[in-house]
Amino acid sequence: DDFSKMSIYCTVIRVLCHTQHKLFKLKEKKANIMEIQINGGEVSDKVEFARSLLEKPIAVKDLFSQNEMVDVIGVTRGHGYKGVTYRLGTKKLPRKTHKGLRKVACLGGWHPSRD
Repeated sequence: DDFSKMSIYCTVIRVLCHTQHKLFKLKEKKANIMEIQINGGEVSDKVEFARSLLEKPIAVKDLFSQNEMVDVIGVTRGHGYKGVTYRLGTKKLPRKTHKGLRKVACLGGWHPSRD
């Protein structure tokens, strides 16, 4: 059984949770997925607690109390491949430039000591 192996070999137990976007009146089409670490007690207790929550809706008030401190780990969303105007904050070239205006004309002086 995988749960018994987890209680023997694992040191950290985390569960994957997702939001139910149909309950909110927002325009989201995809659920937000988050990984929540279970703390406190022995590893076998953590595994049993996680197993008891499987396939059940969980309210935030059931897990967290009022004014409780919470550690959060997050990853920023990427912005893909961006050009130099966005990435480096260079000025846009004038309107009548040849072959595009969101390019680099000059990033700095030829002799930086003279700037």
